[in-house]
Amino acid sequence: MLRSLRGRLILLLVLLVGAALSTGILMVGLFHQSAAAQLGQAAAENSRACDAIAASYRAFSAAHPEKLATLDAPLDTKAGDVLRERLSDLLAVSLRTRPGVQGGVWSRDAGSLAYAYPTYVGAVQRTDPPAGELPRIRTLNEAALAGDRTTSMRISGQSQTLLLSACPLPGPIPHLTAWTMSWTLTFAGRSYHQLMAGLGVLLVTVLAAAALLTHLTVTWSRHVSQIESALNAYDVAELPVLPATRERELDRIVLALNEAALRLSAARERADTLARQMASAERMAAIGRVAAGVAHEIRNPIAAMRLKAESAVAAGPERQPQALQVILGQIERLDALVRRLLSITEHDEPQREQVAVGPFLDACLAQHVEMASAKQVTMTRTGDLQEARFDPDQMQRALDNLILNAIHAAPAGSRIEVAARNTPEGAVFSVRDEGAGPPAAILDHLFEPFVTGRPDGTGLGLSIVREVAVAHGGVARLGDTSGGAGATTFEMVLPWRTS
Repeated sequence: MLRSLRGRLILLLVLLVGAALSTGILMVGLFHQSAAAQLGQAAAENSRACDAIAASYRAFSAAHPEKLATLDAPLDTKAGDVLRERLSDLLAVSLRTRPGVQGGVWSRDAGSLAYAYPTYVGAVQRTDPPAGELPRIRTLNEAALAGDRTTSMRISGQSQTLLLSACPLPGPIPHLTAWTMSWTLTFAGRSYHQLMAGLGVLLVTVLAAAALLTHLTVTWSRHVSQIESALNAYDVAELPVLPATRERELDRIVLALNEAALRLSAARERADTLARQMASAERMAAIGRVAAGVAHEIRNPIAAMRLKAESAVAAGPERQPQALQVILGQIERLDALVRRLLSITEHDEPQREQVAVGPFLDACLAQHVEMASAKQVTMTRTGDLQEARFDPDQMQRALDNLILNAIHAAPAGSRIEVAARNTPEGAVFSVRDEGAGPPAAILDHLFEPFVTGRPDGTGLGLSIVREVAVAHGGVARLGDTSGGAGATTFEMVLPWRTS
């Protein structure tokens, strides 16, 4: 998948969406952590403010015990008013450096004794605690007295969180507590709106990039499919002229393909011209070789007949019978040459029949036993092929040529091996001798007519072998020479046929 452009674009789209989601989650998480940290800091500041009131009350009690002692009177008297005033001053001093924090002193018996909000920014200074929060203030102070320790409370709203703290005030007046209260923003405010704006911009960017990548992937895939279909509809040798896609990079490829098609067409035309010229030259060369071979083979018998005829005419009637015998022999030689030429050119359809291979090869070898014995050459038959379907007359003619060539090439005292093997590619008939093999100069034209390595050869034997093999749907070839130096093998491969 990663090796294609479409796969890479899809992977890029997935990575982009994943990165955007991760970034959004991280931003929200950091905002929550920041809000939680701010809330914790505000709660700690609120508790410290309560502790500051308690510390100021203890200091005041230690410095002016006589003033508190004179206040041991009912709180609804004039002395109680003085106590409230002094406690209010103490609250104002303790909270004036703590913006947004309000507080007071609470009595279990009398309720709120004093209240102060020195950092209030309203036009009229507040002198009484919020009436709506009095039940919570009462509950929190009761809890602080009951536990004799600082107690805190948080009440979360939709956009703000209420922070309350209460701490006992030990001294000559029993059941007194100090309390503080402040409000802190939760998700409302400038930071929250900035976060939402950032997430919105991120979402729009991701959606735009996703739409662009999707459009690019679909467009490129469509264009590539169109190019592929256009190329598949034509042969590779005839590339079509591809239309432009209006995609700059793809159009460069399309232009290169169109130029390559033009060059290929021109090259094909040149190649066709050269092929025709080469075919014509090869035909002329083949005709020349055939003509030269035929002329050579015919000229020798004609010259011999002419010589004998001239001698018979000059010598008189007593020499004429001998001359006629020689002339008849040369005519027989010419007739054999013509028959060989006809066997090459007529291309008779093989008359196939099921043949027992062993007896067939023995019969072929029997015709050449005397010639092989005269040259002191031993002939053997090997192979695992039992039966095959072929034309026995044509195959005998082909094997006769191979065996004759082997007898001529084999040195005295050597061995000729005629084999028939069963192979996956077909029935393989081979003739192996221990001669030097054909000259290297004629290997490329070995099976053409009138090509021979022997001065006395006609050059038609191997061409007959090739024609017989081709007529049976097979091939004739020079076999593997790895059997050792001075070993030559010719093979005929006939594919299997059941009819």
